[in-house]
Amino acid sequence: MTNASPAHLGYQSPLESRYASAEMRQVWSAQRKHSTWRRIWLAVAEAQRELGLNITDQQIQELREHLDDIDFDRAAEYERKLRHDVMAHVHALGDLAPSARPIIHLGMTSQDVNCNTELILLRDALQIIANKLARVVDALGTFAIEYRDLPTLGFTHYQPAQPTTVGKRATLWAYDFALALEDIEHRLETLRFKGVRGATGTQASFLALFDGDARAVEELDQLVAEKMNWPTDMRFSVVGQTYPRVVDAQILNTLAVAAAAVHKCASDLRLLANRKEVEEPFETDQIGSSAMPYKRNPMRCERATGMARFVMGLAQNPLNTAATQWLERTLDDSANRRLALPEAFLALDGVLDIMRNVTGGLVVYERTIRANLMAELPFMASENMLMAAVQQGADRQEAHEVIRLHSQAAAQRVKEEAGSNDLLERLRGEAMFASVDFDEVLDPSAYVGRAPEQVDRFVQDVVEPIRQRFAGALTQASEELRV
Repeated sequence: MTNASPAHLGYQSPLESRYASAEMRQVWSAQRKHSTWRRIWLAVAEAQRELGLNITDQQIQELREHLDDIDFDRAAEYERKLRHDVMAHVHALGDLAPSARPIIHLGMTSQDVNCNTELILLRDALQIIANKLARVVDALGTFAIEYRDLPTLGFTHYQPAQPTTVGKRATLWAYDFALALEDIEHRLETLRFKGVRGATGTQASFLALFDGDARAVEELDQLVAEKMNWPTDMRFSVVGQTYPRVVDAQILNTLAVAAAAVHKCASDLRLLANRKEVEEPFETDQIGSSAMPYKRNPMRCERATGMARFVMGLAQNPLNTAATQWLERTLDDSANRRLALPEAFLALDGVLDIMRNVTGGLVVYERTIRANLMAELPFMASENMLMAAVQQGADRQEAHEVIRLHSQAAAQRVKEEAGSNDLLERLRGEAMFASVDFDEVLDPSAYVGRAPEQVDRFVQDVVEPIRQRFAGALTQASEELRV
């Protein structure tokens, strides 16, 4: 016997219950989808009436009065009987608008209503993603400026390399997000409307409705786009039954690029947390581990990387779908797209909420950063020590050999004996280095190159224009992150 409610006895996607925002869930909701269908039916009917078809004011008014009051149970009954989702909703709307029933979906194919709706949803979902990418760039820009000149150990191959600054490293993350945003904006600027084209894209049914008047058919297509608030010069030139499925591949691969940016940033933060240099926010009552009370696991970044991988994996779906569309269209695209399109957006939406939370509250441990850097800096400063000794009169080749021998010994002490790096103490004991100012040679700021200036330039050239373009989005309050 169980006390579970019906909602707990079936599967519910965590994208709905746990990760995605209410804003993105609403875009992909059944209510939004089917109310948009009704708006398209209304737009087509209005345009057909304006172009001379026998459609009455009463029919138009009935359609307009029932744009949102969808009886989903009634539609489900029709679908069980008819085995066709679009026709089920045609009948459900016809029940509410009986005088308009004869002219609902007039001349249209299912994809005239479905494809145009999906393009509208894709446009709105892309805008949400763009806004959230801009917020992450903004947060990282602020962080980069704050730590523009804080030296830190750089890494290549995850081995100690030339120092950089904490702020400069943050610009690398921010630039990945900015480039992803640039791609999202391109998709928004070039996204086209399908229009009303009929069963195979030839508009033959509409040509019949208008007695062979091609001009009226073209005007109908323009009017519908205009009524659905889409620029009439941004319509697909030609289509089959559907809009080109390569568009889905372009969009989801763009989302995958954003997900890769998330994965890189979150993975780096997990590595830095292990070094106790930079951590994600940690709530006062947050539990890091059920078994190890001391732990501060980077669970937000871990969640972000896991979900980002999911988004990247979905990018293959629309490529396969586009590649296997036979001639004017085959229906094997439908089920896959019902999953891949919304889930890619819902998952990335949740990921970007995590990253805005993380990047807006990063915790930096400056003393640990310095200690870790200074443990390696003597090795990296060896060439500067060599030059300083030569300036004091030492033979360059002799000084090089002394440094080489002591460096090898110091490295062995660190690796095999777990000792500290004593290279400086060793060199101070050599007469040829007696006059070298080790404090000056070992100033970390001398080894970061132009990193601080690069941060300033990046924020000026990349971050500030994004802040200007997305000023309204940056002031919007965020939903509480469910962690």
